[in-house]
Amino acid sequence: MKVILTKDVKAQGKKGEVIDVSDGYARNYLFPNNLAQPATSSALNSIKISKEAEERRRKIEHDEAVALCKKLAGITVTVKIKTGANGKLFGALNTAAVSDALNAMGIELDKKKIVISEPIKSLGRYVVTIKPFAEVSGKLNVNVVAAE
Repeated sequence: MKVILTKDVKAQGKKGEVIDVSDGYARNYLFPNNLAQPATSSALNSIKISKEAEERRRKIEHDEAVALCKKLAGITVTVKIKTGANGKLFGALNTAAVSDALNAMGIELDKKKIVISEPIKSLGRYVVTIKPFAEVSGKLNVNVVAAE
């Protein structure tokens, strides 16, 4: 019997896959636990349409991420942070501070998409990596200055 998985099933497949299983396994385990549904023509068509919509959405997100990386490549973000008497930072520069500085400039970027490879603990200019999408990354110039 052909079924469409509605959730990931260990040793069978992932959500949205069409698999062939025995009638008893489908009737006694998959259907009662809402792990699968029968592979009717309307269900297959529905899955096909949702996969196409998901692919279009991912393509749009990818294009927006590439555009954001190009936009941020020429920008220098200035982050003001408290420092000690000798110019050392209290702690280290974090991604939230960089994200807040970008938001102040009018550029929306989540702090989880900013990657600081090594801790920034002193004033100066640095380059950090941004990853707005899975396989898209770019560079952002950060200027760390003392807050007054």
